[in-house]
Amino acid sequence: MIKQSELNIGTLGHVDHGKTTLTSAITHSWTDTHSESIKRSMTIKLGYADATISRCAGKEGPDAFTTDAECPEGGELTPLRRISLLDSPGHETLMATAIAGSSIIDAALFVISATEPCPMPQTKEHGIIINALGIKNVIIVQTKIDVVGKEGTMKHYAQIKNFVKGTTMENAPIVPVMANKNVNVDAVLEQIMGIKIPERDNSADPIMYIARSFDINKPGTKISKLLGGVIGGSIIRGKFKRGDEIEIRPGINMAKDKQKKESYSPIITTIESLSAGSGQLDEAVAGGLVAVGTNIDPSYAKADGLVGQIVGKVGKLPELVNEAVIKYTMINRSDIPKQAFKTNEAVLLGIGTGTVIGYVKKARKEKMDIEFRHPVCIDKDAKISVLRNFGQRWRLTGYGSVA
Repeated sequence: MIKQSELNIGTLGHVDHGKTTLTSAITHSWTDTHSESIKRSMTIKLGYADATISRCAGKEGPDAFTTDAECPEGGELTPLRRISLLDSPGHETLMATAIAGSSIIDAALFVISATEPCPMPQTKEHGIIINALGIKNVIIVQTKIDVVGKEGTMKHYAQIKNFVKGTTMENAPIVPVMANKNVNVDAVLEQIMGIKIPERDNSADPIMYIARSFDINKPGTKISKLLGGVIGGSIIRGKFKRGDEIEIRPGINMAKDKQKKESYSPIITTIESLSAGSGQLDEAVAGGLVAVGTNIDPSYAKADGLVGQIVGKVGKLPELVNEAVIKYTMINRSDIPKQAFKTNEAVLLGIGTGTVIGYVKKARKEKMDIEFRHPVCIDKDAKISVLRNFGQRWRLTGYGSVA
């Protein structure tokens, strides 16, 4: 059995277009477990789940592939590839969360519902993310085709083709599905099997982006039985082993008075366990999502308290910075005004799996001097997304990296 995922696949698309339902059809897990998500019937935090794609012996074509525990029509099941799916929010007010997820994905399922004209607002926004961050492996999934029928599906297909014309997704496959009835989900799996596994540098100093963090102890657990906080995310390069001493940055804000200047202390801890899905690992390498059990005080990890931080070997992480020079590439958009940055203008920056407010101190043609509201730890390879505020809405306007 393949234990660790080889691919991180993100689901992107407009709110209520069926991303979570598609994720459930593939992984057999419902990723909207956050209480506010359930109450509001929409994804508000990154959800994730693993699945193993297997082949049914003697079968050819899409129906040869399944993520079920056994072949639907009988026959021998051969596990081929384990994948991790990240379910990103579609609502515009949660775009920063979607961008955080896009920084750790290798491929995308771009979900577009046939019940609404294409493109809808967040379809446009997520399309821009795919282009800006250079996500090359994209599968367009046309959902809810049963609602509009064959003629409506074909008209909507033409709208999708027109929308992606001239973009990096122009030649991406478009797979029509009825995810709630498990129709054509096997065709999506076939497309996923066609994606080449990215080359990983497992010999480098390891870096992991934290996408979720948890306190897994049940209320009333005795102190002697308490387990340390758990961090979940993706290893970008290198590998971690059980027993490794690791460092988490920025760490904990040690300033007792919230009105005073922040002072962060890195968290030094030990990897107590490594897991992928329900399987335990002795070591974890780049690719896929992993959960890392630590001996951190669980109160620091609860409710995603460590999201956005990065993990590495002790002494191997970048230093915290309060400001940086960012090489900036502007995205050509017709739906927002083209205007120069103003001194002290607030921008929302997506760095790794975290977001932080920054202030523009100086802007040139392709570079910006940014002062961060909170100290940040920026990996040298991190892509930085830049959002500006237009009409009380954060809009993606460009991307860059540390100069």
